[in-house]
Amino acid sequence: MKERIKPEVLAPAGDFERLQAAVKYGADAVYLGATSFGMRANAGNFDEEELRAGVKFAHDHGVRVYLTCNILPTNEEADQLEEFLLRAADAGVDALIVADVGILMMARRLVPQIDIHISTQTGVVNYLTANELYKLGAKRVVLARELSLETIREIRRRTPADLEIECFVHGAMCMSFSGRCLLSNYLTGRDANRGECAQPCRWSYHLMEEKRPGQYFPIFEDEHGSYILNAKDMSMIDHIDDLVDAGITSLKIEGRAKSAYYVSVVTNAYRQAVDQYVADPENYHLAGWLAEEVYKVSHREYCTGFYYGRPDQCYLSGGYVRECDIVAVVDHCADGWLYGTQRNRFAVGDEVEILEPGQPPYKLTVAEIRNGEGESVPAAPHAMMAFSMPCPNGSFTQGTIIRKNKI
Repeated sequence: MKERIKPEVLAPAGDFERLQAAVKYGADAVYLGATSFGMRANAGNFDEEELRAGVKFAHDHGVRVYLTCNILPTNEEADQLEEFLLRAADAGVDALIVADVGILMMARRLVPQIDIHISTQTGVVNYLTANELYKLGAKRVVLARELSLETIREIRRRTPADLEIECFVHGAMCMSFSGRCLLSNYLTGRDANRGECAQPCRWSYHLMEEKRPGQYFPIFEDEHGSYILNAKDMSMIDHIDDLVDAGITSLKIEGRAKSAYYVSVVTNAYRQAVDQYVADPENYHLAGWLAEEVYKVSHREYCTGFYYGRPDQCYLSGGYVRECDIVAVVDHCADGWLYGTQRNRFAVGDEVEILEPGQPPYKLTVAEIRNGEGESVPAAPHAMMAFSMPCPNGSFTQGTIIRKNKI
């Protein structure tokens, strides 16, 4: 197990801003989508020029880039695949994430220099499938999300040592098997397998008996109806040691459609947790501040997925929990002043929290705010306004987050 002691922290990058956030806050690799062939139509995604620039930025910082190509293509889409693969190779991506055997084989012939990762959409649940995909040229398998640690451990034991194993460890879960769902398409015409999911699993449902039209009966005894299809979010931040012990190569954070703030905070938490584990595996204990970090982003109630058996997965609410708001991002510091860009309103006298990459957060009371013209103002009320404030504790790196608790 020594060669697997430090797993990769793999972060989502829905657009260039989120890619930068993932890189600055410690990702070993990012996964992203182009404007076609990916499973997140509502993420910003990367056009040809942005993809090339994104790969360069990541590589300049020693971070790998994995490009999603994980839809199940129609004949018409298959006709466009060769051009897509050649553009990906030209951009310099490190791996393609694929779900379809036709895409796999074309990529192996056309762009053999790019590694192949098998998407969770393929539904790999056993060592037989993993081994056959390895023989076809896969470098990595992203296992189905419905597997226990014991099952993953057995897959690791019965597959080649150089076949990498990637698993989702944080973020939204799907009630359908590893995201292979037709519910959205059936109810709304928006195809989840084209990245357009309307998330009808998150809706509130009631039963209506055929001969009693207009009378709606909750499936659970709850005045808000029922959310029987609505899954909790996953968080394995407390269990890095178990994930490593099972032989997982890459810890994948869900969230290409999430904010740059989410990407920053969650990537930072897993980066620090992995580093703490590697520093002393025998005496590993997660620092308390890291356990708290994942609650400072917008999230549903957390669970540990299927890792420890069948989960209590139903989330009896349609909404998110959010304990903190990002209020600003640091641009630079000079002469004892912090210069930044506002994201949400904050005011003089507010207690805020500073989150710098690789550092525990700490609190600071806002003593003064100046606008972009250098005038003292009582608050920063306008989105994206330039501001400055005293920086008593030294200098912060660009991209440092300023946030405050919601009251």
